[in-house]
Amino acid sequence: MGDKSRQKPKRLAEKLTHIRNELGLSQNGMIRKLGLTEELGQPHLSMYERGEREPSLLVLLGYARAAGVSTDVLIDDNLDLPKRLPTISRQKLRGKQSDSKL
Repeated sequence: MGDKSRQKPKRLAEKLTHIRNELGLSQNGMIRKLGLTEELGQPHLSMYERGEREPSLLVLLGYARAAGVSTDVLIDDNLDLPKRLPTISRQKLRGKQSDSKL
């Protein structure tokens, strides 16, 4: 185990910001799209996008679903987001999130 801290993705903040911007959302709009208005505030997203803090796995999953990509693409610095993100209807995203809460 030792004193060495775990390795963190270097491009995660950049990718999260790119997804939000491609979707044309404010930080508060992204929180609403993720269905996490009770769990997150705008300062959380700001810290994620500046690379000061890492989002939870559920937040990463929400971003991946909103962007129509695998979580691998978000986490792996060697993988790029697609130039154009596929659009996913808000209802479809909400349906997947409610399924995951069961």
